[in-house]
Amino acid sequence: MSATPPDDSSPSLTRRGFLQSALAAAATTRTPAVLAGAAVAAAPASTAAVSPAAVAMPRAPAQPVTLNINGKDYQLSLEPRVTLLDTLREYIGMTGAKKGCDRGQCGACTVLVNGRRINACLTLAVMHEGDRITTIEGLASGDTLSPLQAAFIEHDAFQCGYCTPGQICSATACVDELRAGTASAVSADVRKAPALTDDEIRERMSGNICRCGAYTNIVIAIRQIASRPA
Repeated sequence: MSATPPDDSSPSLTRRGFLQSALAAAATTRTPAVLAGAAVAAAPASTAAVSPAAVAMPRAPAQPVTLNINGKDYQLSLEPRVTLLDTLREYIGMTGAKKGCDRGQCGACTVLVNGRRINACLTLAVMHEGDRITTIEGLASGDTLSPLQAAFIEHDAFQCGYCTPGQICSATACVDELRAGTASAVSADVRKAPALTDDEIRERMSGNICRCGAYTNIVIAIRQIASRPA
């Protein structure tokens, strides 16, 4: 009985044939994307997509605002959305308060409003008409530094100095709180005046970040001033 001859009607799949088929399929899949990219590149500039960031928001009408800063009144015309920090730096030229994170996380923009510390980047200037605003420029008396400013220098409580204006403004309020007997989250008994401890100072200064790590000397400087009579 003779052997059945092989069926040559369909070619067998070889490695070469498989690779050729795969490359052809890949080229077919890629072609529309290539053509689409070429079409976008060839499109006129007028039809290109506009980035949302490139669309300017309409400006709100400016309004007159009077701010009392370091004992002096400033008559300004501000858009209602301008922050107190930008007002100090860009409109008045007081650049002591620094723009660090611009999110209220680092404390570099700390100023005092009616004796209480706030982050100037998180509040609008128009909200503070009639308030008493004190910046780092207003803590000294002429050429005489404030006690905390002098203590920061004496104890090397800074390195690069970028956070120092906010640190000193915050420390000024911290000392006032300790002298007034205001409790903090670490006070052992909120019904009694808090003890002057490093933990109390660190808790009250926890909103001010020093990326250079001068915290130890900052605590020493604050403790020295807080221990003195008011």
